[in-house]
Amino acid sequence: GHTTGPSLNNDKLYKFAYSAEVYVDSVKASLQRSAGYRFSSGVDVNLLWRNPENDDDQLIKITIRDVQVETVNERPADKNIFKGKSTEKIVGKQYLEALQRPIVVELARGKVKSFYSYENEPAFTQNIKRGLASLFQLQLHSGSASEVDISGKCDTTYSVRQDQVTKIKVLDSCEREKHGFTSHSPILDVSSKSTSATTYMLEDSFIKSAKAEENYVFFLNSRRKTGSKIVSKQRLELKSVQAGPGLVAGKQAAGVIKTLDSSYVALSLVAEPVKSECKKCPSLSEHWQSIREHMYPEKLSNAEAVRSFLSFIQNIRKATKEEILQIIRSENKELLPQIVDAVTSAQTPAALEAVLDFLDFKDASTSLLQERFLYACGFASHPSEMLLKSLTDKFKGDIANEEIRETVVIVIGALIRKLCEREGCKLPAVMEAKRLILNRLEKAKKDDNIKMYLLALKNALLPEAIPLLLKYAESEEGPISNLAATTLQRYDPSFLTKEVKETMNRIYHQNRKVHEKTVRTTAAAIILNSDPSYMEVKNILLSIGELPLEMSKYMLSMIQDILHFEMPSSKTVRRVLKDMRAHNYDRFSKMGSSSAYSGYITRGPDVSSTYSLDILYSGSGILRRSNLNIRIFDRNAELHASQVVIEAQGLESIIAATPDEGEENLDSFAGMSAILFDVQLRPVKFFQGYGDLMSKMLSATGDSMNVVKGLILLTDYSQEIQLQFGPSASAEFLGGLAIDISGGMEFSLWYRESKTNVKNRVATFLSGNTEVDSFFVKAGMETTLEVETSLDFISTVQFSQYPFLVCMQMDRVGSPFRHYVTKYERLASGRRYTARGGKAVLLAGNEYPLHQENSNMCKQVFGTKSESSSNWF
Repeated sequence: GHTTGPSLNNDKLYKFAYSAEVYVDSVKASLQRSAGYRFSSGVDVNLLWRNPENDDDQLIKITIRDVQVETVNERPADKNIFKGKSTEKIVGKQYLEALQRPIVVELARGKVKSFYSYENEPAFTQNIKRGLASLFQLQLHSGSASEVDISGKCDTTYSVRQDQVTKIKVLDSCEREKHGFTSHSPILDVSSKSTSATTYMLEDSFIKSAKAEENYVFFLNSRRKTGSKIVSKQRLELKSVQAGPGLVAGKQAAGVIKTLDSSYVALSLVAEPVKSECKKCPSLSEHWQSIREHMYPEKLSNAEAVRSFLSFIQNIRKATKEEILQIIRSENKELLPQIVDAVTSAQTPAALEAVLDFLDFKDASTSLLQERFLYACGFASHPSEMLLKSLTDKFKGDIANEEIRETVVIVIGALIRKLCEREGCKLPAVMEAKRLILNRLEKAKKDDNIKMYLLALKNALLPEAIPLLLKYAESEEGPISNLAATTLQRYDPSFLTKEVKETMNRIYHQNRKVHEKTVRTTAAAIILNSDPSYMEVKNILLSIGELPLEMSKYMLSMIQDILHFEMPSSKTVRRVLKDMRAHNYDRFSKMGSSSAYSGYITRGPDVSSTYSLDILYSGSGILRRSNLNIRIFDRNAELHASQVVIEAQGLESIIAATPDEGEENLDSFAGMSAILFDVQLRPVKFFQGYGDLMSKMLSATGDSMNVVKGLILLTDYSQEIQLQFGPSASAEFLGGLAIDISGGMEFSLWYRESKTNVKNRVATFLSGNTEVDSFFVKAGMETTLEVETSLDFISTVQFSQYPFLVCMQMDRVGSPFRHYVTKYERLASGRRYTARGGKAVLLAGNEYPLHQENSNMCKQVFGTKSESSSNWF
């Protein structure tokens, strides 16, 4: 009548052979070459007690004996770390004795009702026993259930066919205390998959054999072939049944346990967290000394700098506030910005307290360090509410440098968005920060303050801010109107309501007032990017003939780019173009130098990256705006990796030209604004006002201004895993970037030529470490990727004739790419085995083919240059 669970016979001793194996390797690698080890032993099982009132309730005693630990794959003796070592030497006498102390399990209908062991045993040996006890848990009828075992409370499905039972456990459903975090952007993050299946063969209503296999796979979303796997296998096999001890009399299980051994206590079957202490690890300051030389500013474009930065973050995460402060306070000015990058990126409470203790926002002389701290906060991979609260408090206090005050608000905006995307919009600190930005924007009177809060919204992208942004876009002048419009452009099209599109149409068609070209073209881009109607597209196309020349050329180029790049609105555009009133020679043959063009940088199986480059000139041939965007896409997500916008206005007076309509009163200005990894940075001014412009022109060296320099943590993934046979494992992936973006604008009245140059120098490094930590032995695998590259964008304009000549160049230099994999096994005594492999290749450089018109112009520009220099004398 035992329909619900396995049953043992009285007075019998069941002798099993037990083994557990663990393998760590690359995702596609075969297990024969993996790192790992095998734990094997004998297991004796006998029935202690059966409930007189319910014979499906039984106490069984399980004893581990003859423990052995060995290599999981055959290896030569010199590469076998277990060779010639006794189990006692490998495991340690205390652990071995603890492992061999018996446990008692109460099985009710095949499920573990209670797990009894000795209280003061090491957590690691308890977990090995929990893993073994969990193997004895099964039900003898098909169906699903929620079960508690070593992995936690998990959804489990049984299917039964005669004497075979298969148990499938959904590891993602397991409820237990989990530690770890993931990166903010899905494209930069790591994905994981896990499976667990156990097959039982039964004989005489008890287990004859059990085979369990558990798999964990981790891979980079941006490069799926880079990753790791952990495979763990358990096997239990009945070898013999002998005469064994008799049953213990008693009415209740608890009484029987007391009689048996009063030291037994009931413990949870869910694993206890275990972390082995590092005995020979360097202190934080020792580690800093070993990497210090790679962290000087001039070395930041090397991958070695990023490797050092990432390893420093890992060590800072284990350090106390005092240890961190000791390094910050003792270092020189050259290295401090890089230390601030690392300490802020560590994102632990101790690190945040240390850096806030050190930085004094009332002291303007340390503004460079304050800026590096703030940008590292903006790029935080998993920001906390505490970080946002700290910045909000700083903003309400005294800040000596006005630019730093601006940066604080801009970064608060970035943190609001990151916390909201992780369902933290209702957190008190987020609510307070949102109120602060929206209320102060509504009350702001000075242009600089309005711009500051608009930049914060450009990061926060709050749906509730859209009405305010519409007001500023439509009713304000020049730069403010432009900033409000470009902020709306960053929203997902799903937020752009009918009201937004109506306002954008009014701005573009100038129904209520005259607007600048930059605002009008942004409004058109928003309309065309948010599922435009037939009439909206038709009205834009009909307007092209009526616009100022350069704007006409720009809008035409934008429409052609939508068609060439097959953007979502291209179908509607094609329908409109069938109408000859919209599509005729007069409209489509406009002269001018402005342009908009998109193309692919890379197209891969996992991710693709695109660039879009658009340049708008004023009627007199002076640059109004150049905008270079780089976006990265995968199947499900998009990341705005970078945007560099150079804007100039009011420069017509220099060449005695007439300003365009609506731009007569603009102050002379040129500046640069950047977005990096979805975070809008504080814009940089080249000059403001006529006097500043003339002094810069007379002393112009063409030196580029630094826009962004620093170390950024991009991929930040850490997960703790509980293996079902006992040990814990971890997967950590850290990826970082050293970046140096600089931009410059040269202006020559003599040659009537201007040149803008944006240089992006980048080094990236990623390391992934997957490790099984079994206290006495560690087995793991480390994988690393590194690339160094630079992307240059140069535009040269000659305005000695009309239409003026514009040549744009976008080049990527040849880039070294290196990928290494290291597998290791290490005993607590220090004995280790390591195997390393990898490859290094040079990725060819590339000059990106912008449109054909540009290529023709470049031939002319560089042709006229060589002629003019030869005719000089």
